[in-house]
Amino acid sequence: MATGRVSETGPRRLKIVCAGEILWDVFGDGEHLGGATLNFAVHAARLGHDVRFVSAVGDDERGWRALQRAAEAGLDTRYIRTAAGHPTGIVTVTVDGAGQPTFVIHRPAAYDYAELSPAALRELAEPAPDWIYFGTLYQMNPHARELTRTLLDAMPQARRFYDVNLRRDSYTAELVRELLGCAAVVKLNDVEMEAIAGMLAMPGRDVEAFCRESAGRFGWEAICVTQGGSGCSLLAGGEFVKAPGYAVRVADAVGAGDAFAAAFVHGLGNGWKAAEIADFANRVGALVASRAGGTPEWTIAEARALR
Repeated sequence: MATGRVSETGPRRLKIVCAGEILWDVFGDGEHLGGATLNFAVHAARLGHDVRFVSAVGDDERGWRALQRAAEAGLDTRYIRTAAGHPTGIVTVTVDGAGQPTFVIHRPAAYDYAELSPAALRELAEPAPDWIYFGTLYQMNPHARELTRTLLDAMPQARRFYDVNLRRDSYTAELVRELLGCAAVVKLNDVEMEAIAGMLAMPGRDVEAFCRESAGRFGWEAICVTQGGSGCSLLAGGEFVKAPGYAVRVADAVGAGDAFAAAFVHGLGNGWKAAEIADFANRVGALVASRAGGTPEWTIAEARALR
């Protein structure tokens, strides 16, 4: 687990609000604190940003450990409530020979019952955040979906980043279409692109055509399609680029996409050109994939040094 954040001279420090899952990824040989939203929050904090993470843990041993680990990672835990009567979330993870994970998500879980008092909501909204991050899995619970809607309504000026992250039995086409319509920026992988093209009845499977048509349909400022070790394709400010990936020995891919997302927001929030954003995000994602767990320690210098 990470033990702090790194800094990079020059970039603007962004205020990022994210609501979602905090859970334990349970592997055959142990447990790692994770959840896509938690992973994103940790990696964004490591990039030097002011991250406000909204979630919940159970009043149990896993919950106590989760709060401790989140604090050690540099996260502000004020908005992680203890939801009595609900267990801290877990996901059983199986990793194949190529390092690709399969997830079994156990719900309901405490993170489904996060809450914000009016005072806490005001704290999150003032000063206004630069970004609100959300994913799909969390929104399957009606209570969690309402909390996300409350955040979006209270902070209309924030840019909205939707990390699609489709998980088996944890999304519907209706929900995905709704979330796509809420977003300003979208990140997804090539498999998810195929699924969403079907949901939107979009002909063909050309990546650039998909990016341009979907961005035009929903009014997004940027969209990125990750393609594993092959890199990514990114459309931002009307410019489409393909950026090659970095060859690493994959320990497991858990958290790599979340780290990529944090680097993507970092570059967008600092006004970088599309090619620079894509290359930096590829570097960070590859570096995290080369290490075990969703939030292994890494530095910007290590990411920059990849060849």
